[in-house]
Amino acid sequence: MVLRLPDDGTGALPLLRHVILNDAKSATYKLALLRAVARAADGAQGMARPIDDTTIALPLGLIALNWLRLYKPLIDADLPQMPRNRGPVGLGFIKDGWHGIAELSASDLRVGAQFSGMRAAALHAALRDAAVTIARMPATYMTFPGSQAPVLPTRTGRAGIAPSRLFVDAGYLWDFGELRVPLHLWRAMVRHDAWIEPALVAEWVRLMEGYARGQGRDLDPALVARSMRWHEPSRDVAFARKTAALLISDSAVFCVWTGRKLTERRLDIDHCLPWAAWPCEDLWNLLPSDPTVNRHSKRDRLPAAEVLDSSMDRIFDWWERAWLHQRNTAERFHVEARASLPICEDTADGPAPIFAGLQARRFALWADQQVPEWRP
Repeated sequence: MVLRLPDDGTGALPLLRHVILNDAKSATYKLALLRAVARAADGAQGMARPIDDTTIALPLGLIALNWLRLYKPLIDADLPQMPRNRGPVGLGFIKDGWHGIAELSASDLRVGAQFSGMRAAALHAALRDAAVTIARMPATYMTFPGSQAPVLPTRTGRAGIAPSRLFVDAGYLWDFGELRVPLHLWRAMVRHDAWIEPALVAEWVRLMEGYARGQGRDLDPALVARSMRWHEPSRDVAFARKTAALLISDSAVFCVWTGRKLTERRLDIDHCLPWAAWPCEDLWNLLPSDPTVNRHSKRDRLPAAEVLDSSMDRIFDWWERAWLHQRNTAERFHVEARASLPICEDTADGPAPIFAGLQARRFALWADQQVPEWRP
């Protein structure tokens, strides 16, 4: 009898090492593309579409969004991204759209964000310019060793003119085209991003320091470190807490973990998947909890599988009453869930598929990062 285990992702590490350390680079583009894909693997697995047994596809708009989010603090800090050039000069995606989003922070560029008017037009143009640059440059010239075949082939789409109201959801991001990722490379990024991304960051910093020396400059290490940091959303549960307080004033809200009736004075909002392990402010991840449980018992641990299952009815009740009952929050709820959780596209929009995605994400954090479990 022959047993074959599925690839755990380590088979892609030599390929990543080749691109990160050995592949010729005339700018930081290749590293930016790999890191943009790594960020998608860490926080937007729900957008990946299987093509066949060896390949998945990601919306090119998502990669362009991550690209802008990575480059914005670097360009704002005047850190060189090409030899001999200082600032944004020579970077193909720095056009009118980029200048139009100058007032936005990196964390504003996220799935689920909404824009209107001139900002919507500017962001649409910036995403289009970034998608074209990615397709023409790093995606074309990042090839397998000894081959001309691209590692991450792309197909640009027809994003059209900018809408007057822009909602950054999966459908919109797919309009820019697709980027295909070998399945073994995708698995490596999903499971081993904690080691892959630091290698990308270290090489990116080394390139910038080399470019700066060629310009007769010395870079401030603290500035470089701040600019290279991925800007997570702020830890803010005020909206969820306000929603829970309104529900308490009208009816009753219960702790999803214990079933205890909550009051406005005894109310916490818990991150189901803990912030310390996976920073996520999506609505589906914010649950009403007894303060004693949240602050002293569960804290930064994952709910065990049986605990999550036994709390399913109370979680469904909270989701329905807090988010799915109102059209605007329901739209945001589904967009965030389908971006960050592994949910089949052909499933209904009810809470059951999202809960199944939550279970899968909980298991991945437990298996891949060894986040400790909590049992009351």
